[in-house]
Amino acid sequence: MGALGLLLLLGLLSGGSAVIHSLRYFDTGSSGLSSFPEFVSVGMVDEVQFVHYDSVSERAVPKQAWMDQLTRDHPDYWEEETGRYQGQQQVFKVNIEIVKKRFNQTGGAHVYQRMSGCEWDDEDDTTYGHEQYAYDGEDFLAFDLKTLTWVAAVRQAVPSKLRLDQNRAGNQRKKNYLTKECVDLLKKLLAYGKSTLQRTERPRVSLLQRSPSSPVVCHATGFYPDRVVVFWRRDGQELHEQVDPGEVLPNHDGTFQVSVDLDLTAVPQEDWGRYECVVQLKGIEDIPIPLDPALIRTNGGSSDSCSGNTEGQNPAPEAQPLTTAVTAL
Repeated sequence: MGALGLLLLLGLLSGGSAVIHSLRYFDTGSSGLSSFPEFVSVGMVDEVQFVHYDSVSERAVPKQAWMDQLTRDHPDYWEEETGRYQGQQQVFKVNIEIVKKRFNQTGGAHVYQRMSGCEWDDEDDTTYGHEQYAYDGEDFLAFDLKTLTWVAAVRQAVPSKLRLDQNRAGNQRKKNYLTKECVDLLKKLLAYGKSTLQRTERPRVSLLQRSPSSPVVCHATGFYPDRVVVFWRRDGQELHEQVDPGEVLPNHDGTFQVSVDLDLTAVPQEDWGRYECVVQLKGIEDIPIPLDPALIRTNGGSSDSCSGNTEGQNPAPEAQPLTTAVTAL
């Protein structure tokens, strides 16, 4: 699997009551792309961008209003962060030239990427950390937390793996960051952004159908966070056949939506009363919507239901650096 696909797969969705929180950084260095900055870094907490840096502005800037509290608590914080990002920018510039030479490339457009970060399960307190690199959209190098060694995805990465494996102290420091410091920072950011990141917004649920022969769509929208479970069941049992689950998609206002289709081909109308769509979101009771013709919206009527939210308070925890060291090849 390519690195870009893996970036998408690492967006975690969880069922049940536990929530897996994430802190991730996406760094991109480029060469030969005149319309794209040489270096861009984006920080995401629970899939919400909170910091941005690029080589054009050469400034680290907060992207969420709740980060203002950090600035008030630590007035020099963003100057310090800017310095760290500027250092990473220089490492990326050197690294991409090293990789180009290993691939015997002298020109053209090329992209070197890093994804690093951690996840934390707020129910059982388990954690997971990761750091991996890609070149031109393909896996290049990754850190193995279990063995504290590096995995070369292509032969051009082997020299880097051999050199980095010898730096045992550096690999131990990286493990400490990915499994402890990153998680501590994640928890602090969740505390700063509690009213936003840890809120619950109740979904509005509708049954939709384009025509009498079309599947019935159970559409949930306006919910937060994105870790929702939507399914159809018959006589209280979850259906796996006749069902086409959709992916969770973002709305423009920061909430999410998802649709799950039910194929009515093998469902006589007299049996519709045995079916219902169920929406589950942590912090609210299950929302069941029966398969009732009167509730189905077609070209005309509507059948929206259920909305609401809860918000917490915003404490001011001690600040920590948002960035982590980039690995030099």
